[in-house]
Amino acid sequence: MRRTVGGYVSLTKPRVIELLLITTVPTMILAQGGFPSPGLMVATLIGGAAAAGGANAFNCFLDRDIDEVMNRTKRRPLVTGDITPRAALVFSWALSLASIAWLALLVNVASAALAAVAVLLYVVGYTMILKRRTPQNIVWGGAAGCMPVLIGWSAVTGGVSWAAVLLFGVIFFWTPPHYWPLSMKFRRDYAAAKVPMLPVVAADTKVARQMIAYTVAMIACSLLLAPVAEMTWVYTVLALALGAWFMASCIGLYRRAVDPARGKLAAMKVFHASITYLTLLSVAIAVDVFLPL
Repeated sequence: MRRTVGGYVSLTKPRVIELLLITTVPTMILAQGGFPSPGLMVATLIGGAAAAGGANAFNCFLDRDIDEVMNRTKRRPLVTGDITPRAALVFSWALSLASIAWLALLVNVASAALAAVAVLLYVVGYTMILKRRTPQNIVWGGAAGCMPVLIGWSAVTGGVSWAAVLLFGVIFFWTPPHYWPLSMKFRRDYAAAKVPMLPVVAADTKVARQMIAYTVAMIACSLLLAPVAEMTWVYTVLALALGAWFMASCIGLYRRAVDPARGKLAAMKVFHASITYLTLLSVAIAVDVFLPL
């Protein structure tokens, strides 16, 4: 029973969901201009987590052949046999549909519709169409990971504003420099599975240059958020400092790619830095709302 329950939980990729929810709460606080009602926050977080979990479960079902080849994923429950493919598919449908119904009934129709779009983007757009066909898979497929901010904003306001679009942009442009370092570390796995992640088919220098370009766009969106959402100078300074810090890590990766004598590529250092960046930026957004400046 414990292995089975743990297998179903694993299908939802809890660590990925945790990262998505980090951005939802600050978005809701910014949209409200303070703390939304606890009931609304809990309902939105549960619905958003369930939608992401359902999409991730579909991903595990559709990519089970890839997971079997890759060392990083060969212990997933569909590979080990803890969960059958049929059971995983039923679970994926049930969790996804339940999340949409939950949001429609307890939050609003706009949030439910955005959750449905997020599931479709990740399952159909990324997993079924892009992942195995293009090196830019994570760029466009990563749009699904941006949807929680739109869901959170619409949960409070009933719609989407330019501030929400800029938050979407921050995460959209953050995704490639977040995920490509991980792909660098596991490039042999992706190559064996015939998944054309950019670090598999391109030189490290090209990957690092594109990471820097996306980081520039990410920083621009984070700074534009200040005047659009009427945030204080405190957020602006923090956003600029955090962006500069993360940019420095990407530039360091590029320099080591150009000149291996500088040391190991240390791609995972950039991966962990990206998580720290998004977490601290989210905290800055939430805290700024309450500053009397």
